[in-house]
Amino acid sequence: VQLQASGGGLVQTGGSLSLSCTASGGTLSGYFVGWFRRAPGKEREFVAAISWSGGSTLYADSAKGRFTISRNNAMKMVSLQMNNLKPEDTAVYYCAANRGNGYLRNENDYIFWGQGTQVTVSS
Repeated sequence: VQLQASGGGLVQTGGSLSLSCTASGGTLSGYFVGWFRRAPGKEREFVAAISWSGGSTLYADSAKGRFTISRNNAMKMVSLQMNNLKPEDTAVYYCAANRGNGYLRNENDYIFWGQGTQVTVSS
């Protein structure tokens, strides 16, 4: 499956963005999906994950209470709603997926990756 992340942009501190991950040429049904990010000069880190059914989610501590991951399998899309954004959220955000029932934080558990979308939060 080919993934495409979109929805990034430039916002001020406290603002919101909604990222989307879509599958081209296929569907995300049967896949668990995660969001990761890489800030300048840092390693890629886990942000959030959702099970294939949408019934289970997992968040990094930095995302809890501010970010919400959700999915619409009929629309072949997984969303990441990000509220109360902070400058430290500035990064390239990637969606990733793999088949199965997990909702995992380790990037090695994902085999399909999108190209990333830039999120910049100004102070």
